[in-house]
Amino acid sequence: MRSRYAAFAVGDGAYLLRTWHPLTRPAALELDPAVRWTRLDIDRTVRGRMFDTEGVVEFTAYSRHNGRRTRQHEISRFLKVSGAWLYLDAAG
Repeated sequence: MRSRYAAFAVGDGAYLLRTWHPLTRPAALELDPAVRWTRLDIDRTVRGRMFDTEGVVEFTAYSRHNGRRTRQHEISRFLKVSGAWLYLDAAG
């Protein structure tokens, strides 16, 4: 999760696509260069340890967009595939 946040912060769309599960990965990803990510708070994790194959991360990410402060709260699901954690989707 932290590496994906860092990829958003530096605008590395290729990394985001590589770490997105093929079942839900979009064909392309366009990041808004006007968004400046400023902070990530991990609120909760469920599973996601070394021997798990799935995990959940609840987080709040903070940013600035055109001078306005914004925040995004999400509960993300991840699956481990061939030893790598891949973002699946945002759970309800």
